Amino acid sequence: MIIRQFFIPGIAHSSYLLGGTGSCLIIDPSRDSDRYMDAAREEGMKIAGILETHLHADFISGHQDLAEKTGAPIYMPERAKALFPHIPVRQGSIITIDDMRIEVRETPGHTPEHVSYVLIHQSRSESPALVFCGDTLFVGDAGRPDLFPGRARELASALYTSLHEELMTLPDHCEIYPAHGAGSFCGRSLSTKRTSTIGYERIANPALAIEDPEAFIKTLTSNMPPAPDHFTRCSDINRKGPVPLAKLPALKALSPVDVRNLLMGGDAEIVDIRRYDAYGAVHIPDSLNIDSEVNFSTYAGWILRPDVNHVLIGHNKNQIADAVVMMHRVGIDSIAGYLSGGIQNWVQSGFETNQIRIISVHELAHLIAGEHELEILDVRTVAEYADYHIPGSVNIPWPDLRTRVDEVRVSGLVAVICGTGVRAGIACSILEREGHHNILNVAGGYTGWIAAGLGNSSQ
Repeated sequence: MIIRQFFIPGIAHSSYLLGGTGSCLIIDPSRDSDRYMDAAREEGMKIAGILETHLHADFISGHQDLAEKTGAPIYMPERAKALFPHIPVRQGSIITIDDMRIEVRETPGHTPEHVSYVLIHQSRSESPALVFCGDTLFVGDAGRPDLFPGRARELASALYTSLHEELMTLPDHCEIYPAHGAGSFCGRSLSTKRTSTIGYERIANPALAIEDPEAFIKTLTSNMPPAPDHFTRCSDINRKGPVPLAKLPALKALSPVDVRNLLMGGDAEIVDIRRYDAYGAVHIPDSLNIDSEVNFSTYAGWILRPDVNHVLIGHNKNQIADAVVMMHRVGIDSIAGYLSGGIQNWVQSGFETNQIRIISVHELAHLIAGEHELEILDVRTVAEYADYHIPGSVNIPWPDLRTRVDEVRVSGLVAVICGTGVRAGIACSILEREGHHNILNVAGGYTGWIAAGLGNSSQ
């Protein structure tokens, strides 16, 4: 038996190759599916099936791409009501591959249709060896049950049952392979450890330690992190069947004139994927800044509309290509192209640009101490702000600026601060689009502020 884990930083997604003596299965694949074909080839195995634990909300799955390339069948939870050819599975369904038997257990809670796949390695033992538990059980946490409006309590109750009456009945030695790790928004406090065992989670997982069902429901439905926008659409895309990547239009190189014409026609939105400091120095007016090096998939899925044509501006073609892959992962397929030659080409064509002033934490301290009309806008999460913040600062998490921008003063300076400067870069670009121009981005954010010994305030 061979298990290979594929981990995607940012969205913190784990998928797996489960190999037998000559065949393998792929569990919860990502959309960029060539990695699985390459791995199967390296192992000398044929991909015999594609297993989905549930309709993923945080990314577009690769089941359609992989099935088209390999001809392997897709196994989906029956209750998902998937609209593409598949083999439906339910409680008690059996999948066999070489000397292994996989038993399906229904484990709803994170989603209504969720299943887990329990593996018995028959040539070794009839005892369950491992379970691919999707987003029901994580290392150090359990899947959030609040993604379906009006159903949080119902799903939290189902999750409690799934954990205690299904997964916790497995033997302690049974290994767990979840679909996400630390950094995912599918839970609240996932561990950085990517695999575990039933026995270890039984004694060390805080979610499992809550024995009272009502207390469990209250805990799992309170103070959950906000869900990015793409969580509301990815599940349905995965149910209908994502468009295979090979059928999407090829990425186009666009001249500055092409981009200007698209903008003038109202047919495009500029997404500048450079670092916040490069964006601040010079950028196309009203462009959105999302640094492609920091959790780009999640941030892009959160703020970019899937029905708008996007033009990318980056440092080089490799950065652009990587960004396109990350956008496809969260269902942003409407990409008109990229600015050939980057921002320098735009500047040399004589077209208009804007700037956002970047200041150091020391400059911010001087502004605070002076007589300047200044508002400090903290765009971190509510929890981060409660932990520590600059006295007198205003907290509006950056995604909320889209609907709360009227709460930001128009006159005077607005100094935008986050943890490092990246989220502040997104926030500054949102503010600019909404007509704010006296904007400062605090380079280094609170990381630099605290390192400089400038202090903080807690609540």
